Amino acid sequence: MPRSLTEGSIPIGLFKFSLPILFANILQSLNGSVNSIWVGRFLGEAALTATSNANTVMFLLIGAAFGVALAATILIAQRIGANDVSDAKRVVGTSATFFAGISVIMAITGLTLCRPLLIAMSTPPDSLELAVAYMRVIFLALPFLYMYAFVMGILRGAGDSKTPFYFMLLSVAIDIVLNPVFIFGFGPIPRLGIAGSAVATFMAQAISLTALIRHLYRRGHVLCLHKDELRFLRIDWSIAGMLIRKGIPMSAQMLVVSLSAVLMITLVNRFGVDTTAAFGAAMQIWNYIQMPAFAIAMGISAMTAQNVGAHKWERVNRIAQVGVLYSVTLTGAIVGLIELLNRHLFGLFLPAGSAALEISSHMNRIVTGSFIFFGISVALFGVVRATGAVLVPLAILIVSLLLVRFPLAEHLLGRYQADAVWWSFPISSAVSASLAALYYKFGGWREAHMSSAEPAV
Repeated sequence: MPRSLTEGSIPIGLFKFSLPILFANILQSLNGSVNSIWVGRFLGEAALTATSNANTVMFLLIGAAFGVALAATILIAQRIGANDVSDAKRVVGTSATFFAGISVIMAITGLTLCRPLLIAMSTPPDSLELAVAYMRVIFLALPFLYMYAFVMGILRGAGDSKTPFYFMLLSVAIDIVLNPVFIFGFGPIPRLGIAGSAVATFMAQAISLTALIRHLYRRGHVLCLHKDELRFLRIDWSIAGMLIRKGIPMSAQMLVVSLSAVLMITLVNRFGVDTTAAFGAAMQIWNYIQMPAFAIAMGISAMTAQNVGAHKWERVNRIAQVGVLYSVTLTGAIVGLIELLNRHLFGLFLPAGSAALEISSHMNRIVTGSFIFFGISVALFGVVRATGAVLVPLAILIVSLLLVRFPLAEHLLGRYQADAVWWSFPISSAVSASLAALYYKFGGWREAHMSSAEPAV
C-alpha cells in the first residue's frame, strides 16, 4: 500500500522521506560529475565546454515536459491522501500516455534544433561539433529519461522515496562503468569519444527503467495497471486538462530556469573556452549545493499534497516551517564545506595548470552563498505548488531570473567583465527568496485547487 504522509511527526517524516531523494539526487549529480571528469581530463577543455553547452540545451527541453510529470505527482499524492486509489490509477494511466507522447515530441524537437540552438548560444567553434555529436545521442535517449523521471515521481507521490533511490543507484552504476568503455573503446566496442559518454547514459536509463517497471509489477505495487485496467491508458481529457492547466505553468518554471542558464552561458561564452570550462566545472559543484533544497522541496510537495488531499491544513504550515529550516541549514553547511575545499574540488574537473582553475575558484566565492536564498525559494514553492498555485511562483522566477539576473549581468558586463555575471546570481536569488516569502505569507495560494474547474492562482 502507499505510504501515508498525513500522520506522525512532521520533522521526522519529512527527514525520512527527503533523505532517499537527497541520496538519489547526489547519485545523479555524481554520475554527471564522473562523466565530466572523464570528458574534461581526458578529452580536454573543448570537450567539457561542449558537454556544458549541450546539457544546458537539453535541460531547457526537458523542462518543457517536467511540469506535466510534477502535476501528475501532485494529483496522485492528493488522491492517495484522500485514500482514493482507483482515481489515482486513472491519473497514472492518462499521465503515462500523455507524458510518453510529449517525450517523443521533445526528442524530435531536440534532434532538429540542437545545432541552431548551439550556434545561437555562441558555442565556441572548437566545441560546436563535439556538442552536436553529444546532443544527438542524448536526445535519442530522451524518452527513456522522461519516462524514468515520470515513474519515480509517481512513486514519490505515493509516499515511496526509497524505491526510486535504489534504481537510481543501479542507473548511476551502469553509467559510470560504461562511460570509459564507450569513450575509449574496449574489445569490439569502437572508440566513440564524447558521443560515447552519451551512449552510456542512454543504455543506463533504458536498462534501469525496464528493471524498475518489472520490479513494480513483480511486487504488485498498488498503482500498477493490470490487464483489466489498461483502459486507463486511454486519455481522460478531464485529467489531461488538469495536467495541462497545472503542468504548463510548472513546465514554464523549469523553462525559465533553463532559459536563464542558456542566457547566462551565452554571456560566459564571450570570454572564451577557459571561462566557459570554469563555468561548466562550477555548475557541477553547484549541483551538489542545490541537492538538499531540491530534495526537501520534493518531500515538501509530496507531504503537502497528501495532507491537502486529507484536508489536514493544520499540518501544512508546519511542513513549510520545517522545510525552510532544513533547506537553509543543509545548504549553508554545504556552502561552507565547498568554500573550504574550493580549488581542490575544481581540480577534479580541470587539467592541472589550466587557467580555468583560477577563474572557477574566484567565481565560486561570489556565487555559492546565493544558494541559501535559493533554498528558501524552492521550499516555499514546494508548499504552494502542491495546492495547485502555480502562476505566482512562475512570475517570481521570471522576475528574478529574466528581469533581474540576465539584464543586470548584461548591463554591467562592459564595466565589470565576467564579475558582472557572477554577482548577478546572489542579487537575483535574494530577490526570489523575498518575493516567495511575501507570497507565502500574504498570497491566496491556500484557495488554489488541483481541479480542471478552478483557475490556478
